[in-house]
Amino acid sequence: MNIYESAENYLEAILSLHEQHGTVRSIDIANELHFSKPSVSVAMKKLRESGYIEMDKDGLISLLPAGEEIARRIYERHQLLTKFFVHLGVSPEVAAADACKIEHDLSDETFQKIKEHAMGTGGLAQY
Repeated sequence: MNIYESAENYLEAILSLHEQHGTVRSIDIANELHFSKPSVSVAMKKLRESGYIEMDKDGLISLLPAGEEIARRIYERHQLLTKFFVHLGVSPEVAAADACKIEHDLSDETFQKIKEHAMGTGGLAQY
């Protein structure tokens, strides 16, 4: 499944916002990601045309199964990597920023090994 990092970021933001607020509009995404409303509108059109999201007549955005799968994969990576880095002694702010940088580029094999290691160590079993 090949998708650009920016699209993954949008899908992850939609998932996160939906879990926080229950509904998501383009303006919510723009505010969350600190992007302009026109940039978000263009991205939403591309995601809709690619079958990752749908938007109802009121502008509410929801993930379609393909988009939700990607969003959950990236969100899981972000959460686990952030917690893993914090466990190593990295500050929460730096850990989150670093997780965001690598969550998209890390191979499935490497992520799985990090996940196995994290689950195998005493303090990280909650992942």
